[in-house]
Amino acid sequence: MAMFLFFVSCSMLGGIVEAEVVLGMDRPFQRIRLSDRAELKCCFENWDKGFHWVKSKKPSERVEEVAMSELVTATNRMPIKNNCSILTFKSVQLNDTGMYLCRLNVSFIHTHGTYMQVYVPMEKTINLSESSKNVILMTEGILLFLCVVGPSFLFLSKKKHENKRVMKKEKMEEENIYQGLDLDDCCTAYDHIERPQGYGHYQDVGTTVKEGEEIQLEKP
Repeated sequence: MAMFLFFVSCSMLGGIVEAEVVLGMDRPFQRIRLSDRAELKCCFENWDKGFHWVKSKKPSERVEEVAMSELVTATNRMPIKNNCSILTFKSVQLNDTGMYLCRLNVSFIHTHGTYMQVYVPMEKTINLSESSKNVILMTEGILLFLCVVGPSFLFLSKKKHENKRVMKKEKMEEENIYQGLDLDDCCTAYDHIERPQGYGHYQDVGTTVKEGEEIQLEKP
């Protein structure tokens, strides 16, 4: 009975100790260029039984302990209350990508962790100087200006040319109307109007009528 109470009290004490652990706020994500230096940090409070770094490549995979080497080292700072550890990569590689956490010893407690992504930078296909870049930008600006102004200028020029052509055509049609009329023919047509048969030409009344005769005017 005494042994049973001892185990119960130990388990309760362990639960109280675990409940008092306070986990720090880890940086959730870091993106590091290939071969660069990287530092990951985890912090927690009220735990003095030690811890170690673990890694998981995918959330569904099991965690595995991080192997320390010349390129990967851990620096622990363990004051009375706040415990922190810094995991340093001198030159990250592509297979270093994954989720890194601190696991507290003799427990199943993990810190929030940091996901580190290692990427390969894009290489420049064309190495241009700043002056060359400025010339290219200026040329692009001029071409853009011509693309905007050019069509408008061509449209206005075409419209002006069409208006001139219409005015010239109207003027030529007006001249053709007057060229079709012969004024001499019009005058001679009036001069050759003949009287009906049986009648002579009109005579001057003042010269043909004698004194005492009645003037008889001929009806047309």
